[in-house]
Amino acid sequence: MNVGQIIRRLREKEGLSQIQLADKLNINNSVLSRIESGKRHIEDSELILFADFFDTNIEYLLGRTDDPSPITKNKELSASGDIYVAYLGGPKKVLDAEEAAHLDEALEMFRAFREKRMKEIEKKER
Repeated sequence: MNVGQIIRRLREKEGLSQIQLADKLNINNSVLSRIESGKRHIEDSELILFADFFDTNIEYLLGRTDDPSPITKNKELSASGDIYVAYLGGPKKVLDAEEAAHLDEALEMFRAFREKRMKEIEKKER
């Protein structure tokens, strides 16, 4: 199964039409249609967008695993109150308050960049 077929299956499982999902992700419906049909290559930023929306992992979207569980969590609060970050393929690491604040700032910058990039992609597709 290719990435487009997996995205389509996840979309249908959520009971969404292509138009509804495209609206929620702020992408052009024709882009989503071509991704699902395998007529368009999916970009890394789009993979992240779909993984975040469907609360899954990129490896699952790529068909490399049958486990749809998210691999990373930005933050988890342990029973002791420590903030942890799960690294892909690595152990959890305790962050101090300053590291957590920097991680939050970097994540917000990444999200703003991703949103801007998706809007640029949508303009090019029109």
